[in-house]
Amino acid sequence: MGTVEDRCVLLARHIIENKATVRSTAKQFNISKSTVHKDVSERLKKVNPAMYILVKKVLDVNKQERHIRGGMATRRKYKGEN
Repeated sequence: MGTVEDRCVLLARHIIENKATVRSTAKQFNISKSTVHKDVSERLKKVNPAMYILVKKVLDVNKQERHIRGGMATRRKYKGEN
């Protein structure tokens, strides 16, 4: 992936383009959720402030929808759809 700064921008671009979650991004790039979160919420702010704002908007929407996705997953689990 290159440097940490390059990775921050790469992860941020993926999140913005795909409206992706931290979890799905971590899975896509085979790194931990903690690394993704730290890269896009702390490091990116210093590397590319404009991109940080865009990522923050996507992550805020994901956070608002989190309880809905969790409820749907629970429903699928108990209906045997997984």
